[in-house]
Amino acid sequence: MDSPRLDMSDAPRGGIGEMLAIALPMVMSHACDTAMTFTDRLFLAKLGPVHMSAAMSGGLSSWMMMTFWVGLISYSTALVAQYLGSGNRRRCAVVTTQALIIAAAAYPVILLARPAAHALFAVMDIPPGQLALQAVYFDILLYGSIIGLVRSALSGFFSGVGRTRVVMLATLVSMVVNIVMNWVLIYGKLGAPALGIRGAAYGTILGGAVGLVVLIAAYLRPAIRHAYGVSEGWRLDRFALGALVRFGYPAGLEMALNMLAFAALIMTFQAVDPATGAAITIVFNWDMVCFVPMIGVNVGVVSLVGRYMGARQPDVAHRATMSGLRLAVAWSAMILLAFALFAGPLVGIFQPAESQGVFETARPLAVFMLRLASLYVMADAVMLVFSGALRGAGDTFWAMCISVGFHWLFLPVTWVMLRVFHIGPRPTWVVLVVLIVVCSAAFYLRYRTGRWRDIRVVHGGLETVPPDAGVPELPEA
Repeated sequence: MDSPRLDMSDAPRGGIGEMLAIALPMVMSHACDTAMTFTDRLFLAKLGPVHMSAAMSGGLSSWMMMTFWVGLISYSTALVAQYLGSGNRRRCAVVTTQALIIAAAAYPVILLARPAAHALFAVMDIPPGQLALQAVYFDILLYGSIIGLVRSALSGFFSGVGRTRVVMLATLVSMVVNIVMNWVLIYGKLGAPALGIRGAAYGTILGGAVGLVVLIAAYLRPAIRHAYGVSEGWRLDRFALGALVRFGYPAGLEMALNMLAFAALIMTFQAVDPATGAAITIVFNWDMVCFVPMIGVNVGVVSLVGRYMGARQPDVAHRATMSGLRLAVAWSAMILLAFALFAGPLVGIFQPAESQGVFETARPLAVFMLRLASLYVMADAVMLVFSGALRGAGDTFWAMCISVGFHWLFLPVTWVMLRVFHIGPRPTWVVLVVLIVVCSAAFYLRYRTGRWRDIRVVHGGLETVPPDAGVPELPEA
């Protein structure tokens, strides 16, 4: 008997409407994540550019330590979507359990790797004042990393089954708690001690913990437990674990290597002088405002492409990819105009409470870099959409090769231009922008080969599980 096909509603399958239903809550969710990070650095910028730069590098480094595991765990989104599309609905919770097992195993490994990050800080020639603050911020976030790992596992489930509004709600709650607690703990409001950069780290952890509680409560709701067999899914399953590791490790390895290269690239700019460090920090803060919400479109593409590839409908998967591309380009066009026309005021937002020479020196460089960044926001859109389509279909190895190859080209180019030939940050930034555009073109060319159409993740490969029929549709969350 053929596996039952999903009723995707009256909207055209793979069309803009269906993509928006999944991607828009994820865009809002990632926008909330961006707001949390942005607010952390904005609050700290009022204490001085050194605090802001320390939070940038310390936060990136803590995320770098988690990225392999988060990438591996997050592939549960595509795997859950493929099982949903194939009709094996009750296997979705089994996949999530395997993701939680990986999260539990990853936490002690992450903590054991902490000295390696401190060694990296030491060899990057970071100014001593920043280095001390950066290490404190990094350590606190790293000890709270288990929260992010478990959140990734549960978010993968809800994204995979298309219930992205749950993820949005959890992130919205996290954002509110994070911003309030940062204001209280950084500046010492409402009778709390003024903890500075420590307060920013504690506020981030508290916000993440509250968001995790929201996800756990939603996952254990009776409607979810009954429809997806959550109670029966609490077990080690070698087939699901094998599929998650086999197809997820390239995504995890890609994230880890990319974040290592990116963090090193940021610290290479920061090692030039405090003004260059402040400029690059300001630019990437605003770049995140553009880039991170588009990850929501990436998640929507992964989810829908995975679902339709699981249902063996590659043409509909392609239509979903094109819908995601339209959404991403529309968003990035607005960002392009904002960066090109309002670079000066956007940089000025980070001016410290008391006038400082470092910021005034950094301002013209930051304005130049932000205006130039407007040229690659479209490239970011193309890269996120087509990389998401490749991952959703299971073409994770080639996606990893393209992404990692270019990120590790960025780093030596930056190092040679800044540290060997002392060419300066402006021409170095121009070269990096050109390389980013070329990277996005490589993803598009890989997608155009069409080889992703023939990949099978849950059919006739690692496992074959009889589909569960007769599972009732869930009410809207």
